[in-house]
Amino acid sequence: MNQQIRSYLEKYPEEIADMFTEIRQLIFDSACIAPEETMWARLPSYYNGDKVVRLISFQDHINVEASAVIRHKDKLSDYKITPKGMLQIYAKQDIPSDILKMIFAETLGS
Repeated sequence: MNQQIRSYLEKYPEEIADMFTEIRQLIFDSACIAPEETMWARLPSYYNGDKVVRLISFQDHINVEASAVIRHKDKLSDYKITPKGMLQIYAKQDIPSDILKMIFAETLGS
């Protein structure tokens, strides 16, 4: 994890930082080519060419921005999907690891 992203996480509760780290690892585990990790508009972003996944932290949840979220919304009925198609995972919820792996693989083009 690069220093910019570490600094980004310092302003969030430990529970959110831990969730972020777990979801971040799923991104790397799902991609056939390790994505480029960078900050874009002050948001942690993971790129494979022009394909991108963004993790947007809040005090009580994380938004996952990935183009494949909408294709899997039927498997995510316990989670909120924003009007912009972002998956919201709250601190009190389990991380849907298997579904996220599929989403990240499809979004980043495995």
